[in-house]
Amino acid sequence: MKKFACTLMFWIWAMTGFAGLASQSAVAGETLKYSCSAQIFEAFEMDRIDTFTADTGIGVTLFKSSSKSAVNRLMNGYSDIASTTRRLHYISKESGYAEIPFCKDNLAIITGRQVPVENISSDRLREIFSKKLTNWQEIGGPDKPIKVVVPGKNTAAYQNFKDGVMHREKIRYDFISTQSSDVIDAVRRFSGAISFITYGGVAHNKEIRTVGIDGISPQAEAYPYPQTFYFVVKGQPTGSVKAFVDFAFSEKGRKIIREKGMIPIDR
Repeated sequence: MKKFACTLMFWIWAMTGFAGLASQSAVAGETLKYSCSAQIFEAFEMDRIDTFTADTGIGVTLFKSSSKSAVNRLMNGYSDIASTTRRLHYISKESGYAEIPFCKDNLAIITGRQVPVENISSDRLREIFSKKLTNWQEIGGPDKPIKVVVPGKNTAAYQNFKDGVMHREKIRYDFISTQSSDVIDAVRRFSGAISFITYGGVAHNKEIRTVGIDGISPQAEAYPYPQTFYFVVKGQPTGSVKAFVDFAFSEKGRKIIREKGMIPIDR
């Protein structure tokens, strides 16, 4: 009887152990549907996604959009996980959605290389983006018209700039792009252009100049326009969603964030 009981316990242990292994290995080969903020994508996502897939065997189907659209896709069942640079609305939290902060980065002011201006005061910056100041010569630059380029009004970059920089001043612009990441190409192409995007998206771009604000570099912790990157999930993460989130907090994931000039957040 004792021998039978031991044999039975062994088989129960073996079956549950193998079931656990099966559920873990089932994650490899899955495909995760991910809706990603364009700013976050520009900062580092392809590097992180490629490394994640190589490490876990989990494929990622990526949809790049504004933060608002990324979260809406998750809520409408088109994605398994989203990322955003805006806080979740409290109603979304009450509906079971959760935000997971994983990275901090600054909202950098950018110009083309042909504009040799290294610093702008926060007051002058508001004057530029409200079109009260229209020539680079007025702040020590060349005699060249300032072309204001902004990302779409539904993007988190636009909303964060409006809230954190403009102080109720209306933003006026010459060009508007669909996605926040498109401003990089616009600034590179249009002589005299100025815009804003996450610092990680341009940190290693030799065709773009980042401008200090009030004497503070966008690489510095004291920089006045910070942003936080969040994952958004429905309920408690499980399976491939949990693996994706866990990777961001792993040493390998944090290293990718640091290499892009950004600050990983502790869990």
